[in-house]
Amino acid sequence: MLAVLAGAAWLLWPQIQTARRTATLLAAPAPTARSLPNPLPGRRFVDTWGGARSQGRRHEGVDIFATRGTPIRATTRGMVLNVGPNTLGGRTVMVLGPAGQRHYYAHLERYPDLERGEWIEAGDVVGYVGDSGNARGTPPHLHYGIYTAGGAINPYPLLRQN
Repeated sequence: MLAVLAGAAWLLWPQIQTARRTATLLAAPAPTARSLPNPLPGRRFVDTWGGARSQGRRHEGVDIFATRGTPIRATTRGMVLNVGPNTLGGRTVMVLGPAGQRHYYAHLERYPDLERGEWIEAGDVVGYVGDSGNARGTPPHLHYGIYTAGGAINPYPLLRQN
């Protein structure tokens, strides 16, 4: 019986570890004013939250312009929820961060070697600046957004400039 339990624990250890780390992440406090590092260190940005967009939409994030291919750094530790394309964001990465907030990186040129379920730390590369999705033809930039259970929140006050 002990051998069966030990074998089951060995087989389930990755899932147990993921559940433990996820619970710790969800219990962590949400970022506060100017507590998140700039995902494009050295680049200045302005608050573009709420700006008018096509089809009556409002901008749910900030745009940070940089040279195509500039590495984008994670603003927080967390678990990769998605690596893949969508209609508006083009090539995107979504990371589950502290307090269950989802950090969204969009309009990427390409991805690093990231997989769904992977754990990352603040500062890890999550993508490279581009103009994919509905940004095709615009100057290369990162669209960075934060989503909570209640919807999008303005990331500008949470990010440090430099």
